[in-house]
Amino acid sequence: MPSARFTRADLLAAADKLLPDVIAPGLNVLLCGINPGLWSAASGHHFARPGNRFWPALHLSGFTPRQLRPDEQHLLPGWGLGITNLAARASARADELTRSELTAGADILKAKVTRFAPRWLAVLGVTAYRTAFGVVGAKVGPQELDALAPTRLWILPNPSGLNAHYQLPDLAHEFTRLRTAVLAQ
Repeated sequence: MPSARFTRADLLAAADKLLPDVIAPGLNVLLCGINPGLWSAASGHHFARPGNRFWPALHLSGFTPRQLRPDEQHLLPGWGLGITNLAARASARADELTRSELTAGADILKAKVTRFAPRWLAVLGVTAYRTAFGVVGAKVGPQELDALAPTRLWILPNPSGLNAHYQLPDLAHEFTRLRTAVLAQ
């Protein structure tokens, strides 16, 4: 399915919509975005906005054998992958979320990790992770968080096109570091 085009009215109507998780028990990696963007909420697919680098980085790192389209997200559990979000409601920008939404989301995320027991949880956005979990000095890469044990934790950069600190090759490199750790475990 080619990328849908939405009007401004379509996108505004998607504000605060919820996007279902792509999740199953025993995944290798549960990828956790900050929250769905309006494009994702309007389409019903995670990381759906054109220009988001999630799907290319996932493929370039070797997690998937080809670059998936957002409407193929249902294939992820077959490769041991899933997607959820820290905050459930859609917004135009992640910085529209409140601290309380992110901390409440961390509690919900911990419950999902307990229920579904992925080997790894990968949070896509270091600033959102710091806020949600109250870990001021967290950096991209592996983390120690006993509250998620035995699930291991990794922080990845936010793949949004708004994150100018990481270009696609840099994102793919960070995703590859995680994939290498998953394979080594």
